[in-house]
Amino acid sequence: MHCELSQENLTVAMITRNEEKAIVKVIQDIRHAVPLAEILVVDSSQDQTAELAQQAGARVIKQYPPEGYGPAMYKALTSATGKVIVTLDCDNTYPAEKIPELARYILEENYDVVDASRLKNKPAAMKWMNYIANIGFAALASLLFQRKITDLHSGMRAYRKTMIHALPWNEKGAAFPVELLLKPIRKNYRLKEIFINYNERIGNSTLQPLQSAWWTWKRIWHARFSGETQ
Repeated sequence: MHCELSQENLTVAMITRNEEKAIVKVIQDIRHAVPLAEILVVDSSQDQTAELAQQAGARVIKQYPPEGYGPAMYKALTSATGKVIVTLDCDNTYPAEKIPELARYILEENYDVVDASRLKNKPAAMKWMNYIANIGFAALASLLFQRKITDLHSGMRAYRKTMIHALPWNEKGAAFPVELLLKPIRKNYRLKEIFINYNERIGNSTLQPLQSAWWTWKRIWHARFSGETQ
């Protein structure tokens, strides 16, 4: 019997910055997939994203001036009311219809993190340079952590809220999703990976490739070899 994906059980969280072209459609897609879930937006926009999100039924937390992706994501993860938090990029690249599947792996099968990997094959919507970097870093992490990992940077994941609050995080700097995936593995939490389709984005990308690559390497190394005892 499936758990009801109510607001108590599930929060869908998004980080937004000038996403007014996509926000309403993405919220509508989420609401269609999980009608009773909380939708939480942490917004650092200068356009009408926050207002449109509120009108579409989301709870909006303003973070302005912007503090960056990591602090915004940490704010979303720690402000969610649901027992499970599903993160989703607000650019229409991720399939909202997969949200119930991700959440139920945690609610019903006792996983702590579910990673929605984009990289079963090369997505048509992903540039070759980004694809090669993604599979290279995933291969390195797989070697260092002794388990198969295919996508360190997916913007779509499910997390158990108690795990988020139990672990220490360094949200400052780029590539925070890498730490959100690898630290739970290091601490022996249960990880599930599923594959998803990755679609063309609405709006412009804000990715800074060189900064992201440096921080990805830094976070992989820290997650594997840090002497943290917490």
